[in-house]
Amino acid sequence: MEGIQVVVKHQGKRYDVELDPTSTGETFKFQLYSLTGVEPERQKILVKGGQLKDETELSSLGVKAGQTFMMMGSPSSGSSALERPKEKMKFMEDMTEAEAAKSEGATPAGLVNLGNTCYMNSTLQTLRCVPELQEELQKYSASSSSSGPDLSQFRVGGNSLDLTTSLRDLYKQMSETQDGFPPMMFLTALRTAFPQFAQKAKTGNGYAQQDAEEAWSQIVSQLRQKLKTRDRGADGAESSTQQAADVSFIDKYLSGRFESILECDEVAAREGGEEPVNGEDVFLKLDCHISKDTNHLRDGILAGLEEKIEKKSSVLDRDAVYTKKSRIARLPKYLTVHFVRFFWKREAQKKAKIMRKVTFTHELDVVEFCTETLRKQLIPVRDKVREIRKDEEDVTRARNRQKMAHKQEEDRQSDLKAEGPASEKKLVEDKKTENKDADTAMADAVYKTDAEYDAERAASIQAAKQELFALINPELAKDDGANKSGLYELRGVVTHQGASADSGHYTSYVKKQGPMDPTTGKRKDEDGKWWWFNDEKVSEVEAEKIETLSGGGESHSALILLYRAIDLPTAEEVKQ
Repeated sequence: MEGIQVVVKHQGKRYDVELDPTSTGETFKFQLYSLTGVEPERQKILVKGGQLKDETELSSLGVKAGQTFMMMGSPSSGSSALERPKEKMKFMEDMTEAEAAKSEGATPAGLVNLGNTCYMNSTLQTLRCVPELQEELQKYSASSSSSGPDLSQFRVGGNSLDLTTSLRDLYKQMSETQDGFPPMMFLTALRTAFPQFAQKAKTGNGYAQQDAEEAWSQIVSQLRQKLKTRDRGADGAESSTQQAADVSFIDKYLSGRFESILECDEVAAREGGEEPVNGEDVFLKLDCHISKDTNHLRDGILAGLEEKIEKKSSVLDRDAVYTKKSRIARLPKYLTVHFVRFFWKREAQKKAKIMRKVTFTHELDVVEFCTETLRKQLIPVRDKVREIRKDEEDVTRARNRQKMAHKQEEDRQSDLKAEGPASEKKLVEDKKTENKDADTAMADAVYKTDAEYDAERAASIQAAKQELFALINPELAKDDGANKSGLYELRGVVTHQGASADSGHYTSYVKKQGPMDPTTGKRKDEDGKWWWFNDEKVSEVEAEKIETLSGGGESHSALILLYRAIDLPTAEEVKQ
């Protein structure tokens, strides 16, 4: 269909515009935006029957050549006509390798398999998804470093056998390329710090395959000793005390605390006066124990919070069985969960794998695993989060229903007008009848434009943030490395394919972050997709792929899950 030449009057000026009858009101508004500088959401275009809606089909207006439209509205403050970009546009072919790696949409670097090192590669890729870790590593400087040669110019890693320094250098170099990177220097540092990873293969050719969970634990334990961070208060400000500045990064962000009760199983010990022993333990991961009754992650975690211990009873004067029951007293911002899939099979003399399928969720609620004191602090925030989510879903559904009903009514009126005077008369009569229906009249009365709806939604979200922030427990608010709601979202998965820890193949999945907004410095919304790191091969997969990693055979099954506390409003956001 050919375009129609129309005239738009705005603030005393006339604009000749070619209107495309096959497009919508939204498209027409963007045409006028290019001419007047008035943003589409601030435009009011008068047509027969009221204002032009974004979703209105222009063909339904019956526009004739030379027809005049009146437009009202002014540009938002600080904007007028289109402006020249402040920064010169840079094309991909003009970027350096490092600039291209940091650009929006870039594929993250993979890691080259240096001979049965997939266990290490998958671990490093998953840990790399912790932005606070990368930020703190950039500030790290070893007190003493190796005097070895500087190999960074050969793209093989850093220049120190200090594991933390090597990790810092490796992550920096990975951020500057989209190719597979050989982590030679880090591998050397790992084998130097932990000789178990330098074990040779039984065949005599190269190095043996290792357990990714053991690599994870050893790397985290080393970071716990070496990497320090400055503590921050509830307001986000750094503490000025030296003691607070020396807190371990791992203790702050990745470690939790158990409170436990150890009690003898035998009645004779209790009757003899033996009292239960209360204790505290730090944990760096939660174990999901797998038995014939384990079907879901929750089952395995609950099983891991209770264990049997054999030790000497002072009352019975002999060995007895004790039960240790633990509950979580502190939740870290990043929670590691380990599926205990490997066990030592004596007859085979190797670590065998438990194949059982154990499902897990993208969002994990751990409130039931906590102490009574911590539960009371978490539940109000958790319940409010769920209430806000439900309200948002209800509003969105209602909005979609309203838009659909409004669109159907506009289509019906357009069809009747097109049929002629008799149908128009019927339309008037139908309208009188409809006005008697209070519900229909109310639906027409409350219809809002997209701009009005977005403004109301923004105000509603801000009010919800203030309510949610007010519910955060003051004691928890002081610990910015802790989870304050009991809810976690899945960010990374280390998987194993095969029947034994000493063989098979490890890969990892990491959830994609939203692109960085250069104006605000904050990340935009995520698209829900994941990166799959298979050594140097990196590919994008849908979220549904993660649901296939529950096990049940020799195919890829989750071994380590990395969860992050859901985002809550900050003091700065509430003030805004």
